[in-house]
Amino acid sequence: MQTIRLDINNHNIFNTIMDFLNNLPQHEFKVKVEKKPVVAKRKKLRAISLKTKGFKFDRNEANER
Repeated sequence: MQTIRLDINNHNIFNTIMDFLNNLPQHEFKVKVEKKPVVAKRKKLRAISLKTKGFKFDRNEANER
């Protein structure tokens, strides 16, 4: 016995593959479908820290920009 596992996210491709498998002789193989919820990838929070200690804000210089 041999096993093939396919992870398919596109419903159109899944339906095409299932149609193909259903047209094959059923006594030669068994189809097992497991539906798993799509898990969203966790996004990493990349925070930055701006150290402004000792920085003198000059209003005139900011206005010139």
